[in-house]
Amino acid sequence: MRNRAPAHRPTMALAAAVVLTALMATGCSTTHESSPEVPLPPAHAGFDYQLGAPYDPPAGISVVARDHTAPPAPGLYNICYVNAFQAQPGKEDEWDPDLLLRGPSGSVVMDEEWGEAMLDIRTDAKRRRIAQKLYPWIDGCAAKGYQAVEPDNYDTYTRAPAGLLAADDAKAFLSLLAVRAHGKGLAIAQKNTLELASAREEVGVDFAVVEECGQYEECAEYAAEFGDHVLVVEYTDEGMERACRDWGDRLSIVRRDLQLVADDDKGYRYETCAKP
Repeated sequence: MRNRAPAHRPTMALAAAVVLTALMATGCSTTHESSPEVPLPPAHAGFDYQLGAPYDPPAGISVVARDHTAPPAPGLYNICYVNAFQAQPGKEDEWDPDLLLRGPSGSVVMDEEWGEAMLDIRTDAKRRRIAQKLYPWIDGCAAKGYQAVEPDNYDTYTRAPAGLLAADDAKAFLSLLAVRAHGKGLAIAQKNTLELASAREEVGVDFAVVEECGQYEECAEYAAEFGDHVLVVEYTDEGMERACRDWGDRLSIVRRDLQLVADDDKGYRYETCAKP
C-alpha cells in the first residue's frame, strides 16, 4: 500500500528526444489496440494517485488509483493497486516458504528499500501458485466496482541479485494476471518497467502507470508504445515541469508527495499541469 519511486532508472534523453520529435512531427500517436472487452482510462484526463490513503478527489478528476483494500471513488474511472511481485512488508509468513525468492545462501531476497520479500516467479508452477493468491485481490477489485488493476513491482527482476530473476519470468507472470483481469472485465496497467514496454501486446497490458517519466526523460518512449494512455506521477518540481511542458496536452499527469498521504496530512502535495 505504497508508491514506488524508481530507485534506479537509466536516463535515455537522446532516445526520448528522437521519439518525441517523431511524434510531434507527425501529429499522431502510436496507440495500440487493447482488449475490446475492457474500458481504458480516458486519455489526457484529470488524474489522482491515492495509494497511501483514499480521500475525496479534487475537482476535475476523472481517474483515480487506490489500494485494493480501499473502496473506489464513486462516478470515476478507478484503478485498483495490488503489490504483485513482492510480499507486503512483514507479511512473508503469509506465503509458502518455497514461494519466497532465495539467494545462494538460502536466505530470502529482500527489496531493502521497501522491506519486502521478493516472490519466486522462476517456474511456471510457482508463478501459477503465486497467481492463485493474487486472484482474489483482482476479483475483489472487480466486485468493488473498479475498472482496472495496477500490479506493482513488474521491475523486481531488475533489483534481484544477478541471475536470479529474468525479464521473461516477469512477463510470464504478468500475463497470468492480465488474463485474470480481462476475464473479470478489468483493464490492466503496466507499472513502470520501460525496458519491457515494447512487449505490451505479448504480455497483454492495456495502458501504463508511470512514475517520474518526466524526471527521467522517458515519457516519449512510453507514449510510443501506449499512445495517450499513459498516466504519469511525478514527485519533483523538475520532473513535473518537464512532463507538463512536453506532454501536458496529451497525457494524464499529476504531482504527488512521495508518501501519497491524504489531503488532510501536512505532507500532502497535489498539482496538475493546469495553471491557476
